[in-house]
Amino acid sequence: MTFRPLRLFRPIRLFRPFRLLGLFGLLIISCTTPTASPPDLIPATVPASNLPTPTPFQPQTINSVDPYLALTTPQAVPTFTPYPAQYVLPQDISTPIEIIPSFENNLTTYNPLTGLAVSDPTLLQRRPLAIKIGNSPDYVRPQSGLSMADVAFEYYIEWGDTRFIAIFYSNNVERVGPVRSGRFFDEHVARMYHSYLMFKGADPRELSYLTDSDLNPFLVSVGIGECPPYFIGPYKRDSYNNVFFNMLKWDACIERKGLDNSPQVISGGFFSEEMPQSQLTATKIYSYYSVYNYSYWEYDPIAKNFIRYQEAKDLVRGNAEAYAPLTDDYTGFPITAENVVVIFVPHIFVNTYNSEDEVYHIDLIDYGNAIVYRDGLAIPAYWIRTEENQPLLLTTLTGDPIFLRPGQTFYQVMGTTSTYTNNGTEWRFEFRTP
Repeated sequence: MTFRPLRLFRPIRLFRPFRLLGLFGLLIISCTTPTASPPDLIPATVPASNLPTPTPFQPQTINSVDPYLALTTPQAVPTFTPYPAQYVLPQDISTPIEIIPSFENNLTTYNPLTGLAVSDPTLLQRRPLAIKIGNSPDYVRPQSGLSMADVAFEYYIEWGDTRFIAIFYSNNVERVGPVRSGRFFDEHVARMYHSYLMFKGADPRELSYLTDSDLNPFLVSVGIGECPPYFIGPYKRDSYNNVFFNMLKWDACIERKGLDNSPQVISGGFFSEEMPQSQLTATKIYSYYSVYNYSYWEYDPIAKNFIRYQEAKDLVRGNAEAYAPLTDDYTGFPITAENVVVIFVPHIFVNTYNSEDEVYHIDLIDYGNAIVYRDGLAIPAYWIRTEENQPLLLTTLTGDPIFLRPGQTFYQVMGTTSTYTNNGTEWRFEFRTP
């Protein structure tokens, strides 16, 4: 197995705007070229004995400056070893692609987040719901409702753990959860899909950041009762990890409180059954976030989707990696995705406590590198998002839009200092903190 560190290339100097008809407006990306080429980035391997320190959030001084806002040092940007480093976004990108929605009784019949027909078009006449779902401690698995999400993101939170934020648009699910706390990253997802954000509290800094923003009217935090419809789940566990959301009661709550649930113009990208061209293939996609949290997706050529496997035990005492299928306790279905997309995104420490206080701004704005997996293929890509209220655009390294397979899409969020190993058809990504 060959270790392939993510190498750096010079940032792109200037780009002229480009436009995707019917979907994206003007996208402009610019940055300056450093005076010297950055060195190769080869992060040190994290030993299995390097346990995260459970230090509580550190206080900030009054009137302290948010370092995220004052950040001037550019983050490292990875490129892909199968391709030369000179591959960058071209000077002008345009495509003759126009998405023509299908309508029935003036209602959209295809879910823009999956490219699939919906059985009830009225479900698309509302705002989507972005719901935080726990992935640790281990006993919260199997979760409920995750198999019914249209899109989901997994990202690192702190102390070796990850969390999901799942977008529900074309399905109503009676039990979703366990619902857990919010993070800065959730703002990006809520804005991309014009959704309500369901979460269970947050660190005071993150909570005040969200409530002070224009997202405040669309924040739905836990309060057990009919409105909002959170409830204690049917499991014998601590109440902190036993709170769920009932989507079937949400419409009544919306009407009762007079909330904005108007239809939204949103998109999840381009979709096609036709297989794209790529010389790279993938049977397994490993995501190693820590000794406590690691997983992989395995391609099923019959079902034409990827099946999720989650760690069955930690690696603290020299245990070998062990996996078990991740399932949905509410539906009984395995967690699958037609598309798995690994994106490399800057993780910026919120304050100076850094290693002891793992609170990040995951900066999902501007552009970065990605790898798109569908139909057993691997496609090196760019993600682009220059406006906060637009979704991610995925393009090839030559600037053409990437068509996803119709169905669910699952994003694995990695840092720009993360590394990967490609051994034939197996891909392994290892998360690294800044």
